[in-house]
Amino acid sequence: MEHAPEIITVAQVIQQAVAPVFLLTGVGAVLSVLSVRLARVIDRFRVLDTASNSERATHAIEIDTLILRARWIHWAISLCTTCALLICIVIAALFIGSELGKDPSTPIAVLFIAAMLALTTGLLCFLREIALSTNIINFPKSQE
Repeated sequence: MEHAPEIITVAQVIQQAVAPVFLLTGVGAVLSVLSVRLARVIDRFRVLDTASNSERATHAIEIDTLILRARWIHWAISLCTTCALLICIVIAALFIGSELGKDPSTPIAVLFIAAMLALTTGLLCFLREIALSTNIINFPKSQE
């Protein structure tokens, strides 16, 4: 029965790690959506890039918008990936702190805040990309 306190400690660390793991799952879903959007932008760009010069001139604004969208998606993916990596470090820090018998509260708080800032900024980049994608759509004027 000497190991009972260690088992309780590990169980507590696992309980503390559950919330970051769920957050990590959500960030993974966002990354999946961003990857699909980037793939669609790249596919459309390749179609327009292989078009004749006259067709390319016709679609110049769309090509420029696709380039801009790809940059915003790139930043969103980079920031969300940074968030995911920071969350992984938070989870590791919880277990390392437990094993070393140290209180990792301050580093974990700093890492978690950095992760949230990266996620927030990444989602803002995603929002900007969505705005760019809908700006090229010519909505018909409503008939009043």
